[in-house]
Amino acid sequence: MSPTRFAAQHKWVYLGAIVLLVALAVVGIIQYEAVRSSSEATKKANQLADLLEADGFRRPDPAAVARTLGTDGGPVCEDPDSALKSAQWKVNLSNGTTGPGQRPVISDRQVVEAEAIVLGVYCPDRLKEIQDRIDDLKTSDTVRR
Repeated sequence: MSPTRFAAQHKWVYLGAIVLLVALAVVGIIQYEAVRSSSEATKKANQLADLLEADGFRRPDPAAVARTLGTDGGPVCEDPDSALKSAQWKVNLSNGTTGPGQRPVISDRQVVEAEAIVLGVYCPDRLKEIQDRIDDLKTSDTVRR
């Protein structure tokens, strides 16, 4: 059997091997990006957990924070200064009832600062947008520790 005929018979084997190698390279690159993104999300989640714990909060589960906020802060960093986010934020600072019984309250300073900590870790450039609103709120030490 001549070498040319041998190569022609195995052309499909070579072609299959090349396709398989290219597919494995693509999968490897995708997996590398996922691992890198996951480790960055875990790093930011640990940083946030450390800052919250240092500020007196109970340490959140970094894995849950990483899944929720990812690497970019997710919904927390999507236009935090918008009217809708501001309204939702202020509703959460109310007395907790609904309807006509709902009233604004003087919130605990530490709770209000928690949002600033989250923004500072995940989107520090957006923190400036909301810092004035945080500073304008009337807060006090209302929660016993």
